[in-house]
Amino acid sequence: MAARTVLAALLYSGAALLLLVSADDPVEKNNEDVRCKCICPPYKDKPGHIYNKNITQKDCNCYNVVTSHPVPEPDFEAYCLRCECKYEERSSVTIKVTIIIYLSILGLLLLYMVYLTLVEPMLKRRLFGHSQLIQNDDDVGDQQPFANAHDVLAHSRSRANVLNKVEYAQQRWKLQVQEQRKSVFDRHVVLS
Repeated sequence: MAARTVLAALLYSGAALLLLVSADDPVEKNNEDVRCKCICPPYKDKPGHIYNKNITQKDCNCYNVVTSHPVPEPDFEAYCLRCECKYEERSSVTIKVTIIIYLSILGLLLLYMVYLTLVEPMLKRRLFGHSQLIQNDDDVGDQQPFANAHDVLAHSRSRANVLNKVEYAQQRWKLQVQEQRKSVFDRHVVLS
């Protein structure tokens, strides 16, 4: 119940962020999504500099971007010939949506981790009792690997519920892993 509430809150917050992203002013988007970038290397005693300006693609050249002349007027043409100007365009909406999706997936994984560490052990104790949860590696290693798998199967059949079926599969997998570890480390045999 709590997991559903948290998941719903996460979905609503993601939807709210998506609405905020789509509600931006289109004129503002246009200004921040396109620019002309001129990279000018060092010239005589002037250090190199990068100039940015929000202009159209046809006006993207050094003469339109470099407005404050860093060099005297006669040398300005030689200075501009050394500059490399590029028109850059990006979609900030796509970037924002991608980041929102990425953060939502990270949030879901975090919630799943919290569920696995906090909620699942409480559910196991309530469903199967405290005695089945605590098992030492020494006790399990000496017993036959599928000794208590039948008990788990009986529990899952009596309570036809998905959680019990998953619990059975998890127990069976754990027992198989323990048997493989025992074979590899104790008997030095690799299973095929």
